Amino acid sequence: MEPALIGTRLASAAIGPILKKLLVSEGPGAGLTGRSEKVRLSSLVSFRGERRTLTEKDVRKLAATLVSRSAEGPGERPFPADETEAVTDALATTLLALGELDMDDVQAVRLGHTALARRLRDAAPGPDGLSTDSVRYLESMTEWACLHILDFFTQRSTFVARSLVEQTRGQGELIAKLDELIRRVPRADGRDAEFERRYLAHLAKKHGRLTIYGVDLRDAPEKWPLDVAYLSLEATGGPGQENPWTGPDTDTAAYAGIRAAVHPGAPLGGRADRTLARHDKVLLRGAAGSGKTTLVQWLAVSAAREDAPAGDADGMAYLRHRVPFVLPLRALTRHGERLPAPDRFLSAVDCPLSPPDGWADRVLAAGHGLVLVDGIDEIPEAERGRARRWLRDLLDAYDGNRWLVTSRPTAVSDDWLASDGFAELTLAPMSAAEVATFVRRWHRAAGPSAAPYEQPLLDALRTTADVAQLATSPLMCGLICALHHGRRGFLPRGRKALYDAALAMLLSRRDRERDMGTPYGIDLGDAPQVQLIQRLAYWLTLNGRTAMDRAHAESVVREAVPAITEAAGYDPGAVFTHLLHRSGLLREPTADTVDFVHRTFQDYLAAKALVDRWDIGVLVRHAADDQWEDVIRMAVGHARPRECAEIFEELLKAADTAPDRRTELRILVVAATALDHATEVAPEVRQRILARTGAVIPPHGPEEARELASVGRAVLDLLPGPEGLSDEEALDVVITATHITHDATLPYLARFTEHTSGTVHSQLMWGWSRFDPTRYAEEIIARLDQDRIDFTLGSDEQAAEVARLGMRPAGLDLRAGLTVRGATLLQGLLDGVEHLRVQGPTAGFLSAFPTENKLRTFSLLGYPEGGLAFLRRLHSLTAVSLHGLRDLSEEDWSALATLDGLLSLLTDAEPLSGAPRSLRLPSAEVLALVHGSHPIPLDTVPRVFPGLRHLSLMGVSGRVHDLAPLGSLPQLETVSAHGARLTGTEHLAPTVRIHT
Repeated sequence: MEPALIGTRLASAAIGPILKKLLVSEGPGAGLTGRSEKVRLSSLVSFRGERRTLTEKDVRKLAATLVSRSAEGPGERPFPADETEAVTDALATTLLALGELDMDDVQAVRLGHTALARRLRDAAPGPDGLSTDSVRYLESMTEWACLHILDFFTQRSTFVARSLVEQTRGQGELIAKLDELIRRVPRADGRDAEFERRYLAHLAKKHGRLTIYGVDLRDAPEKWPLDVAYLSLEATGGPGQENPWTGPDTDTAAYAGIRAAVHPGAPLGGRADRTLARHDKVLLRGAAGSGKTTLVQWLAVSAAREDAPAGDADGMAYLRHRVPFVLPLRALTRHGERLPAPDRFLSAVDCPLSPPDGWADRVLAAGHGLVLVDGIDEIPEAERGRARRWLRDLLDAYDGNRWLVTSRPTAVSDDWLASDGFAELTLAPMSAAEVATFVRRWHRAAGPSAAPYEQPLLDALRTTADVAQLATSPLMCGLICALHHGRRGFLPRGRKALYDAALAMLLSRRDRERDMGTPYGIDLGDAPQVQLIQRLAYWLTLNGRTAMDRAHAESVVREAVPAITEAAGYDPGAVFTHLLHRSGLLREPTADTVDFVHRTFQDYLAAKALVDRWDIGVLVRHAADDQWEDVIRMAVGHARPRECAEIFEELLKAADTAPDRRTELRILVVAATALDHATEVAPEVRQRILARTGAVIPPHGPEEARELASVGRAVLDLLPGPEGLSDEEALDVVITATHITHDATLPYLARFTEHTSGTVHSQLMWGWSRFDPTRYAEEIIARLDQDRIDFTLGSDEQAAEVARLGMRPAGLDLRAGLTVRGATLLQGLLDGVEHLRVQGPTAGFLSAFPTENKLRTFSLLGYPEGGLAFLRRLHSLTAVSLHGLRDLSEEDWSALATLDGLLSLLTDAEPLSGAPRSLRLPSAEVLALVHGSHPIPLDTVPRVFPGLRHLSLMGVSGRVHDLAPLGSLPQLETVSAHGARLTGTEHLAPTVRIHT
């Protein structure tokens, strides 16, 4: 860092008074008359000689103030934060060397500030072990200090060397000019801050509203505020995935205590919008219409908005001060372009704002980015490998950011981003309570005329099974709300009828019932509009795209218009304009592109076009392509009975000739799930498909298990019972069953409650959230061994069932859906709990935790209201895990230090950097530090953990760590840092085992 850049953070008015304290003050009248002698520097400094007013400790405090102020501000830090203490010590030592120089003030001025700084550095011990940035900072800071010190010398009344008068003036002019330059030239970080303010405001406005697709009410807005429409859904993950709380090497002694603290058998998940608080990289899967893109909008707006709710009421404070980059892949690759580098992130998504040069690079390099990559499934399968390489290049280049990638469930394999440290989660279908919440919000937003239809629809969803089965995603639930109102309380039965009714509403009824007339002079019925629009859907699907050039879209319509009898008399250009602006199915995401308002409508119309053309060969060739799964199912719905039979026959032939088991299973699952879409299918065809599907049962692994579950109720009759199954096979069939929300599932799952595998029991516990809480508790939960697994509770209803049935589990995992009111229902059993895992918002009840308790292991996600004072009551704890706590107060650390029996601790690295210097945890033998955007403070570890035996550095893949500070821990046995490059190992005892 150059002296001028130091000045952008410390102008003369700030630095001058601090440095002046290093020099003695002249007495009244001193040196005003008589002959002035040479003045040695040792007599001018205030920390030497008889006139000493500062101690060396005081000089260090002054140095600390200079370092602190020069590191302030929104721009990039001038040196690594974990070297702050070392930099301060080095600067203080350099300033103290001013009293060691053998020269007078005239000689010092004659040298100039640069040479004087060099003399000081030569006289002081060289900085040892500091990074290049820190060394450069010290050099620049010393020069800046010397510039002011010389200016002070020249202002003294005893400084009478006339030959230096001009130099004196020059020094003053130089400082004045530099300060003026600072005032006149905008700071780089100042330009960045101003741009970010405009950019975040733009994002908040752009993504802060949702379109209500299909609403045909006169007084309903076309869009509603996102914070009114948004519904926080659950993201789930289960056994079979690596638990990011335990680390990848769970067999080493380093993780022995941590495993106990974090309950590795517990399922992952929680509120979808808070997954990035627990994991810095997430691959989120979800079916079409499940809310993936809406979630991306919510995350972007939560990071962009400045009006955060008081007390973090929505739990989104962890995104404050992050800069979102919303990157829909369908838009980035619509013309076959290369995926963009950071400097093109904004232009690639048609953001109208122009950032300062290098702005995106600076944001990501500082670890302040929130990168939201939406829709891996919306680019052709052949291009996904290129997208993964692009993503990996970004990950390698930029540390400390948050990354979310979304995809349909089967678009990429389970391990697609596992090696890059991504946690894999899935958006769960909407629960009955979430559906009810959505319906109420929809009717409130839709206006007063919708209010009378709210309760009848809620009643229908509770009593009509086929409607309830459809309303499990925000898209389908929204369509059902719109159709229920538009048809005066009548709902079509079945998915195809639902879509047909939705198309009719969008294509004609919407304008007709709003008295819109024919604004483009085009009056077409539903059928000709569908015929024209499905040509666009067919082209997009056939080419693996979700958007096309506007000119190309218009040419497709122009070519088709003459063949459509009802449209042939109209100008083709006017017809295209009418379809684009009035059909309700198409939109213009940019000035030169066209796409469908939702991918589901594209799939539905592409399927109709394929059946109309009878392109059965095209369907079968794409039977294993995840982008075609819904197209094939919907094609079966459009087909007549004879055509259905032929489609199924061809799918079975394709499965017979599949090159591998994965392809075979995917084709069979598509065929089996398509059965429910057919209006008529011969019993023998149905039986053949189910029999072939049963031939690949039990599934191999969680991915196959979830794919198999998509078949639905029919697959339950094919799943084997627990007898004769290995633990792995039993787990896989239970995963399948817990994803099938049907009454018949419960008796099947009940057969596994006596199974010996703990992971099977954990999966049974996870399945509770998908079923009626009371019946599932009675038939499944009450039969589980309460000492073998942790009870995962994500709702007040589940907590009530545990209390009602008198269960006393040894372990509890309390998730974000549980409120403090629900948690208090568990007060009566807390005295017997040995393992507890709590998410911050539900931790309020811990202040009343019984002092007589058996709690040995405790895990906390997120900072609870009231801090960590409750730890003082948990005196029997031996293992603690703290994650998502970016800062801890001195009182928090003090509470942790009261745990005399603490053996193992897992925590983020960031709060440890701010631990009080007096903090000691001498009993802790196992420590796991999670790397985020903050460096891991290894120099602090020996002081705080003098008895440490096992250290694990987590989330450090590709990073460099100097282990030299650990050389003062003679009892250290293991250090684990997977994928990191370790230096300074020669300072450790030869007996220390290193795992990389």
